[in-house]
Amino acid sequence: MRIVRLDGDCRASVIDAPDPAPGPGEVVVDTAVSALCGSELGSYRGAGSKSGNSGHEAAGIVSAMGEGVSGLRPGQRVGVSAIAGCGACPYCARGQYTWCPDRKFYGSMHAERFLAAANACHLLPDGVPWEIGVLISGDGLGVPFHTSTKMSSPDIRTVAVFGAGPIGLGNVLLQSYLGRRVAAVDISRPRLDLALKLGAETAVDAGAGEAAGAVRNWTGGDGADACIEAAGRPETLKQCFAAVRPGGTVVMNGEQRSVELSPSDDFIRRDITAVGAWYYHFGEFEGMAALYGEGLRVADLVTNTYPLEEAGAAFEEFAAGTSGKILLRAGC
Repeated sequence: MRIVRLDGDCRASVIDAPDPAPGPGEVVVDTAVSALCGSELGSYRGAGSKSGNSGHEAAGIVSAMGEGVSGLRPGQRVGVSAIAGCGACPYCARGQYTWCPDRKFYGSMHAERFLAAANACHLLPDGVPWEIGVLISGDGLGVPFHTSTKMSSPDIRTVAVFGAGPIGLGNVLLQSYLGRRVAAVDISRPRLDLALKLGAETAVDAGAGEAAGAVRNWTGGDGADACIEAAGRPETLKQCFAAVRPGGTVVMNGEQRSVELSPSDDFIRRDITAVGAWYYHFGEFEGMAALYGEGLRVADLVTNTYPLEEAGAAFEEFAAGTSGKILLRAGC
């Protein structure tokens, strides 16, 4: 089969590799589409991947099953969660695979076929297009949806999204759909323009001045009720705390290392709540599918689709920081 290899130094190639073989509780999925994620750019720009790739959002058709698999059969259309739970703990019983102490990660999904845990496959109705299936079963809508569960208070009426990459854009789309006023903050003009098309009320060019001050001005000086950090940068997280109102909420999506914050100034004296939101719970899939059925414009998050053999060009465009979600089409 053909599979993408991240060679490092901003290069990606497509090579031949053996077909995957399913073990107990696993299935092989013939890939229809996979989606690029910002978390892959570290390997793409850096040392690359020794084997395979870090692709972890994909949808396709079940083609082979390992021992002990039930509830699936060859020929079924599935979207796949890259995080699989053990299936035996209380968290898994509630569909909270990301909290499972024995969870497993499945990658290398930028390929003609890939390996997945059977209990991490979502059945896709025939009427759900592939580009929707991959977004509602992976990071594309999964992270914004899971983030929204941390922001359920009716007091949250204004939301500032810092970082308008694919995850940030998903937050813009969903929060505006939920009826909130949304500000998008980024240094990329094309992504800010896309945020406006997805429902943002205003776009703040972080490269043009003090972004936190611009958000406070947008809210009449109070600060946003909630700020979402989706860029994965220390300075951006600090801007979230500066831009949120007293008693507000900061939600962290962007992976990053240690950030220096003051318990007194950033939390205690302003009664700030700060929470993390990683990936999504497997059990949240039905809620995302329902939003799509109600009219959420999930497909608008996708700006480009490339054939698998042009993965190098797809990664190059994605790394430029001007696109929304980029898909690779392998077949089906």
